[in-house]
Amino acid sequence: MRSNSIMYLTGILADHICSVPQAARPAFIDEMALRCILDLLGAAIAGAGAKGPAAARQSAAVIFGEGIAPVWMSAKTAAPVAALLCNAAAACALDLDDGHRAARGHPGACVIPTVLTLATQTRVTGRALVSAIIAGYDIGVRIAAAQNPQGIPTRQSGRWAAFAAVAAAGSLFGARPDHVAQGLAIAGVLAPNQQANGSSGYSRLTGNDVKEGIAWSAATGLTALHLAMNGHTGPTDLLDHPGFYDRERILDQLGDRWEISGTYFKLYACCRYIHAPLDALLAIMTEHALLAEEVIGITVDTFGWALRLGNKTNPENPVDIQYSLPYCLAVAAIDGAAALAPVDVSLLGRADLSRFAQRVRMTTDSEIDQQFPDQTLARVTVDTPRGRFQSPLTGPVGDPARPLTFGALEQKFLSVTRGIISPAQQGMLIGAVQGLLSDDGARLLHALGSAQTSPRRNS
Repeated sequence: MRSNSIMYLTGILADHICSVPQAARPAFIDEMALRCILDLLGAAIAGAGAKGPAAARQSAAVIFGEGIAPVWMSAKTAAPVAALLCNAAAACALDLDDGHRAARGHPGACVIPTVLTLATQTRVTGRALVSAIIAGYDIGVRIAAAQNPQGIPTRQSGRWAAFAAVAAAGSLFGARPDHVAQGLAIAGVLAPNQQANGSSGYSRLTGNDVKEGIAWSAATGLTALHLAMNGHTGPTDLLDHPGFYDRERILDQLGDRWEISGTYFKLYACCRYIHAPLDALLAIMTEHALLAEEVIGITVDTFGWALRLGNKTNPENPVDIQYSLPYCLAVAAIDGAAALAPVDVSLLGRADLSRFAQRVRMTTDSEIDQQFPDQTLARVTVDTPRGRFQSPLTGPVGDPARPLTFGALEQKFLSVTRGIISPAQQGMLIGAVQGLLSDDGARLLHALGSAQTSPRRNS
């Protein structure tokens, strides 16, 4: 059944979502989805031991009830919404999950847990799983990129991720277009507003486990779709108001350009705003064989939003580290890049790191600022007794302009999951992702279900 609200954007998007499994698209779009899956699973496995996901596992089944949906990195199952809350919380806990510049946020941590958590409830092919993931990215990113900051001042992923969850679940379940349209409308109203938290929020205490609200938004999207399938309704015109959303951006090349192609991947477990300075600093230190003790001072020229992070030089918890540009530079300079993949409690209370972080000065560069949010660039200058060394204008590794191959993401996966799951489990998951387009998805779900080794503590 076609949507009765076809004149509204929710109806147009619902028809698009329902057509994705049959849509013709370039092979590299499906291949990008496989990269996203492997990368996200690594982030979720590494993040399962963090304090926030642990709290979710202890709370979700109590609140939402028992069920058969898998809770990753545990022997537990729970009601679908409970399991999704747990799995999405693990996926975004360490800031290792993918992102998208147009959305200024993180679609993968919502979309992929939605699809893989719910896949045990339905019999679909691996290609259908991939199609659902592509649909989720496409809708989430389009709506996020179309937000009018005058009407929607917060820029956190939770503000729009519920739309992505509706799209992913609707595609996976083969839901009717009119139900998907209503699900989008309900999700858009009920999604967390995120006005307090994050770099665009009014609270300055960003070192908390709420972060961008992705896990709760995923659960909201799933709930919204089920409500719609059972007759609940929402304001299906909510996307059709230019004070809040740009209609042209939502519809731009719909069905021809797949937003998942713009995904970026992260080598460090910290805010994307910090990655370009990290890459620039590490390149300078390598090129000139600099030691951390030689560094007198560092100047980072960047965009204004990077200065709105917590940027604590004496962080109190791992989340504080994820949002501190000076401290992350200190970790990279003293302990090396591997110490940021992921961060853990061993980096806290380090006087040497705090002293180094206090030598970092951040400034807003007008040229760089004008290119944000399309690009997150930086220029780093390092002062030493041997002289001053300056990087060129640098964009982060893992952006579409500096892409990571499947092989590079495989190495990241092996690194961040080492010591958490066994080498055999690592190999099973990598092989299952690689073969997803040619099987029924059962191999991936089985491999993911077998990854239940107790995770190392991250907090």
